Amino acid sequence: MNKQNQLPLVGVRVADFGQQIAGPAVAMVLADLGATVVHIDPPGGPSWKHPANAILNRNKASLCIDLKTQAGLDQALELIENVDIVIESFRPGVMKRLGIDFVALRESRPELITLSMPGFASNDELRRDWKATEAIVAATSGTFTDMGFNRVLMGLNPSFSPLPLGSSYAISLAASSIALALFEREKTGRGDNIEVPIAAALMEGLSYNSYVVDQLPERYKTMRELEIEHRKSNNIKMDVSYAQLQEYLDPFYRTYVCADGRQFYCVCPSHRNHAERALKVLGIYDELVAEGLPEVKDLHVPISEWDGETSIGVYPLPKKWADLISEKMKKAFLQKTSDEWGVIFGEGQIPGAPHRSTEEWVNSEHCNASGLIVEVEGTEFGTMKQPGPIVWFENESEAMLKPKPQEHVSFEQALARLQSVAKIEKISRPTGQDIQPASGKGWLDGVKILDLTNVIAGPHSTAFMSRFGAEITKLDPVTPLYDPLIGILFTFQTGVGKQSALVNIMTREGREVFERLVRSVDIVVINAPDRQMKPLGLDQDSLSAINPDVLFCRLDCFGGPRTGSKTNYIGYDDIIQANSGIMSRFGKPETPEEHAHLGTLDVNCGFAAALGMVIALYQKRKTGKVCRVRTSLSAVTNIAQIPFAFDYEGSAPFNEASGREAMGNHALSHFYRTNSGWVFLDSHQGELAKLDAIKGLNGIQQSQDMGQFLRDQLVKESSAYWLKEFAAADIACAEPFSIEYLREHNSRVADQKVGTDLGSYAFSIFPDHPSGHCITQVDPYSIRPREAKIRAVTPTEKFGHSTVKVLQGLGYSESDINDMLEKKIAATGWGREFLPS
Repeated sequence: MNKQNQLPLVGVRVADFGQQIAGPAVAMVLADLGATVVHIDPPGGPSWKHPANAILNRNKASLCIDLKTQAGLDQALELIENVDIVIESFRPGVMKRLGIDFVALRESRPELITLSMPGFASNDELRRDWKATEAIVAATSGTFTDMGFNRVLMGLNPSFSPLPLGSSYAISLAASSIALALFEREKTGRGDNIEVPIAAALMEGLSYNSYVVDQLPERYKTMRELEIEHRKSNNIKMDVSYAQLQEYLDPFYRTYVCADGRQFYCVCPSHRNHAERALKVLGIYDELVAEGLPEVKDLHVPISEWDGETSIGVYPLPKKWADLISEKMKKAFLQKTSDEWGVIFGEGQIPGAPHRSTEEWVNSEHCNASGLIVEVEGTEFGTMKQPGPIVWFENESEAMLKPKPQEHVSFEQALARLQSVAKIEKISRPTGQDIQPASGKGWLDGVKILDLTNVIAGPHSTAFMSRFGAEITKLDPVTPLYDPLIGILFTFQTGVGKQSALVNIMTREGREVFERLVRSVDIVVINAPDRQMKPLGLDQDSLSAINPDVLFCRLDCFGGPRTGSKTNYIGYDDIIQANSGIMSRFGKPETPEEHAHLGTLDVNCGFAAALGMVIALYQKRKTGKVCRVRTSLSAVTNIAQIPFAFDYEGSAPFNEASGREAMGNHALSHFYRTNSGWVFLDSHQGELAKLDAIKGLNGIQQSQDMGQFLRDQLVKESSAYWLKEFAAADIACAEPFSIEYLREHNSRVADQKVGTDLGSYAFSIFPDHPSGHCITQVDPYSIRPREAKIRAVTPTEKFGHSTVKVLQGLGYSESDINDMLEKKIAATGWGREFLPS
């Protein structure tokens, strides 16, 4: 392979002891990026028996070792002696009890990087020893009781989703932590001992569902929220039907039936241009204007000062205009098929996409042409369609698009493979006596990033980097593109740890500011399709001419390693949810429903972008190579759907739980009422004898209907009784908690600490937030290194707050700055208020 196009982790060796999804998937991501990975299963093979293991273990050499025997332990330790990274995903303390002590291993080999991914944190005294399956972590972490406004209005609580969200967030976060530790090791020679609890990763993934703004102005409340408040205050039952629910949705943020009887998801609220384009291609813009559709020029002034009652580009719209626009849009969508509208919206740069199943997504022309889906030739399933890489480098991704199938090897073969890599690897880091002591600094101290992104995924990526010491400058236009709900409210999460400047880079003077910034940073980040790169001067030639050493990261909606028919289509999280099958699974194909968690894919796309940026920093440090990192919402939807995002000849149809009525995976993995509330039991056929031995469940093995048997029996005792009995039998069971409950019991006034010492859940309250509101939000606490420092990041500052400071830092004089402010080339705010009232 051409050394210049060599995958960035070639030469890195990994021992993967992970089971289930998260641990093996982190090692899969590393293997996709070129690492040599040996996967170790117990004697009976993987604990999760599923075709998706073919995805998780691609590009790996696999063997079975019995760690409970001395011979097996000796083999495992010899493999570890020959790797750079060790990954495990058992309950806290299990590996140490088996004879593999990460702390002791690093005392003799400080260059070793170890990663533990328990379900609950090792310092969570209450839950650390629970059998933490995917569903148990989800139930305990509020996932099933915070399923959004739709489910609240329909009176469905708890609800269930089969998406492995905890693992999907943990994959990106943990892979990022490995990349960060590798980058640090290139500088100091030291590795680190890292823990990423799945529960903490899940809470960070749900950060846009868990933050609270006290005294939130009424203008930001949707029709659904107002109806919920009305019903609660008037003691009206939550019993809205699916059909009724649609009329509580904003016209620019809902599903429409098309001429082919299939459905189309329109997502263009909060952006004046997108909404106007949608109305024009639908042929109804002029008639709405004729009927008096108002337009407010400045949405960032208090609503009391608006020059009209509303405007397109405002979310949410008042009911009067929402109803009128929705009725016209319903009729218009019936004029063409869902596929036709998909092309019209995509080519017209309007966010929207047809609802499709995951099977259709996996087999779609775009996914296969673009490398979002790849083919792997294996012995078990033949030609298997699998998710492509979650991050890649522009013009250098071909090697990632031809994964090798899992290879079963002997211990001797695995050891020889690791040793052969070690012989040819060129080591550039300090070794032996040159390894430096732990510095206690952040992994990214001194790294500077220019953030040109918007909405959630892009700015979340850089906000995430700030906790490790990166210095972020957020550059936005003088005139905002989005209304305050998306443009301001979301930034309480996406803007942490940054300094904000407002500059019009489309002017000559603004372009000079931009170029000075590019010369001053290590990384430039943007979320936009490829077609926008050259006009913005962000193509490789333009950026290299300004700063040949600058790294570049781009996120988009439909992008893949290659070009496909939808490569330049724009969109948001919801677009990919609809097009990739998430909504058809969550709500059923005939009644698709947005997956309840805000930023379901956005947040993980941000984490994936951060992973790519750190890999680029590592590669540059190691080899001097400068590259352009890519990821997309489409790439990360596949890891959120790993149990479903594949296909092969003869594969059985997916029968996973779906729809509003689903309360679990099957009878033994299901929500059940007790006489004091609910529990989620997460068992399986192999545990029937253990279940039968529990007092109150005798006879379950002979039951003809296990679901009915469990419904009849569990309701006879309290949740506390069943939790105690199931725990004693080592059977997974949990009481569902809401995010509100977790926040209430795990919040403290912000104390400049990051919450890693507080167990699986930690929130900070900012009573003096720059917005003037009291804000509560989840801590930056999911990645827990033993040696590196994690920072408590600063709260989001008002847009433009640091404009003058940034310009001064670039060498502009006071008169230069005043001139730019006067000409509106730069600005110190979008409005008088941080969050317009």
